[in-house]
Amino acid sequence: MARRPTRRPARKAAAKSAPTASARRRAASAASAAPTTQREKIIAAFLSLLADKRFEAIGLADVATRAKISLAQLRGEFSSTFAILVAHIKATDRAVLTEDLTEMEDEPARERLFDVLMRRLEILAPHRAAIRSLIRSARRDPPLAMALNGLAVRSQRWMLTAASIGASGPLGMIRAQGLAVLFGAVLGTFIDDDDPRQARTMAALDRALARGQRFAGLLDDLFAIPARLCRSRSRRRRRRGEHSGESATA
Repeated sequence: MARRPTRRPARKAAAKSAPTASARRRAASAASAAPTTQREKIIAAFLSLLADKRFEAIGLADVATRAKISLAQLRGEFSSTFAILVAHIKATDRAVLTEDLTEMEDEPARERLFDVLMRRLEILAPHRAAIRSLIRSARRDPPLAMALNGLAVRSQRWMLTAASIGASGPLGMIRAQGLAVLFGAVLGTFIDDDDPRQARTMAALDRALARGQRFAGLLDDLFAIPARLCRSRSRRRRRRGEHSGESATA
């Protein structure tokens, strides 16, 4: 039985590629889904405020008013506006991870990661204005930028794992940090890309992953050096032991 094709743009034609029907359904679902639980209503209210105001200017009372709940109810769910942002990012991670990723198993690593990150961008599409506002706030506030970077690295470790790319250990941490930087650069294009096909965003992501692939290859080479040195030392020790044993026997 023929395998369902995945969204894989040609390297030079990514900007002209249109998303698949399943991608359009995901984007429409993300855009139209109405919050149901109190927690979801709070997050939606916060994102709505963030689209209009700076992050640092949003107070908890503003969120409670926009969500039409009491401060006591808000306190029962969240302790700060940053905690609400963390919950939104975690919900986005889960939305990506709950989708069926088995169709990508036979694809190259770069294609798997491209698909995973495009799914993430489709889910984030209704919140472009909020993301734009948050990026501006981070540029003015280094501590906020550092905190956001920590959240981004955590999310990208999950995205790497979803794409079946190693995300554990020191190398995994460096991969996640590099991917967080690359994805942040792509967001700069994404927030101004109003094309339903997201052609500019797809092209920017494709170029970013091409750069990341070259960098990751270099990292793999560098991390292989200590392993080779350890193996070489182990062989030398074994030879010394064998030589000592032969001398003793003689």
